[in-house]
Amino acid sequence: MTDQPPREQWGTRLGFLMAAIGSAIGLGNIWRFPKVAFDNGGGSFLLPYLIALLTAGIPLLILEYTIGRKYRASPPAALRALYRPTQAIGWWQVAICFVIATYYAVILAWSLRYIGFSFTKAWGDDPNGFFFNDFLKAADEPGTISAFVPGVALPLILIWVVTLVILGLGVRRGIERANKIFIPLLVVFFGVLVIRAVTLDGATTGLNALFQPDWGALTNGSVWVAAYGQIFFSLSIGFGIMITYASYLNRRSDLTGSAMVAGFANSSFEILAGIGVFATLGFMAAQAGVGVDDVVSGGVGLAFVAFPQIISEMWFGQVFGVLFFGSLVIAGLTSLISIVQVIVAAVEDRTGISRTSAVLSVGGATGVVSVLLFSTNGGLYFLDAADHFINQYGIALAGLVLLVMVSWVARKLPMLQRNADATSAVLLGRWWKLCLGVITPVVLGWMMTDSLINEFRENYEDLPTSFLLYAGWGVALAALVVGIALALIPWRRPSPALTEDEDRDLLTKGEPR
Repeated sequence: MTDQPPREQWGTRLGFLMAAIGSAIGLGNIWRFPKVAFDNGGGSFLLPYLIALLTAGIPLLILEYTIGRKYRASPPAALRALYRPTQAIGWWQVAICFVIATYYAVILAWSLRYIGFSFTKAWGDDPNGFFFNDFLKAADEPGTISAFVPGVALPLILIWVVTLVILGLGVRRGIERANKIFIPLLVVFFGVLVIRAVTLDGATTGLNALFQPDWGALTNGSVWVAAYGQIFFSLSIGFGIMITYASYLNRRSDLTGSAMVAGFANSSFEILAGIGVFATLGFMAAQAGVGVDDVVSGGVGLAFVAFPQIISEMWFGQVFGVLFFGSLVIAGLTSLISIVQVIVAAVEDRTGISRTSAVLSVGGATGVVSVLLFSTNGGLYFLDAADHFINQYGIALAGLVLLVMVSWVARKLPMLQRNADATSAVLLGRWWKLCLGVITPVVLGWMMTDSLINEFRENYEDLPTSFLLYAGWGVALAALVVGIALALIPWRRPSPALTEDEDRDLLTKGEPR
């Protein structure tokens, strides 16, 4: 053993589960899942979605939990101990988290401002013009930065201060306590919002549009790809988050049960979000006298254009607005904390500096980049391009490479299965190795191929090629290059990961299996 100080641990299993669920439940659950489900068969989409959860989501969660708990380290150190060549994947994930954190925080800043705007319905009769022109002061051309936007910068600084304070307090006193407050609060906020939404005129029409099954869609391969894509992106898999969070688990924690609870909790919230969003869109369609198809949107358009319009038309819409944008802030904040924690933990393990120093240095640097770039009139374009490319060719690709290396090259799945089974109530069978060794890599490879074909067929959102080369492709490639470069730097201190003998010794102590 090394002379390193004991690693922090979660205070309770509930604390870990709250943090894991909080990381998984984010902005994508609220504004991505309803649109994806609607576009891919409605009610029938739930079948491939459930299959994707069972064959990819939960198995991948168990894999990342096992790697994190076994080696008790951040992704670079844990993967280095697992199989030295995969260390670069760990640093790649850290670089991906840095990119995501910089722009993810600004969406929370927008949501925070919109809580205040909801009281006065500040967007008036033109929510679209208000958001893009009055609030963001968006530039006419992508890549242009000519003005600083104080209305975005101030709430963004506040978001970063709150995030860094929580991280600075540590795993147990900061992250665990925050999630024990935020997750119940989010459930209350969104629960009230859904109850209000389903009582609106036209809500039934919206729900029928969402859940009306199109069974023919099940024969469409793109629907299945969409289901696996949604599960992959919504569970915080591929970022290194779950490896990091699991590294603070007790050595005898139940991994399989925890993965099932976190996976089903996340999916339950997604379905709840779908009900709330489509009930509200049904109201909007009824008010406008059009079909639900004509008002359906996702992402930024749903949150900051469609919903403000609904709030303006709704009786007592101010409260609805506060609940909706408050939910976005809470859901996003728990995810942002987990993303930045990956960067902080990696630097702690690599350099041996204290948590406070790591939070102030790398966490602070991430916040500074976020404020300087995304508080400008060109920030929206950079956000859109970076988000698309780092998701498609960062998170998903890193996950695919990790699976191939662990299951096909290093052949570590049997060993990891024994480690998970040693402390889990539900033992893993051949299905786990089949899912991770065959099904998930094939589906992720299919997703990559399909995405690349579409990428080269036409520019994303018709953005200029020159802009996409550095703000999209360039960002995704830079994350990979940084990951490889950091992996090439020799470790000058012992890795925090346990050796095989120490791990085996710990797992065989105490009560029998």
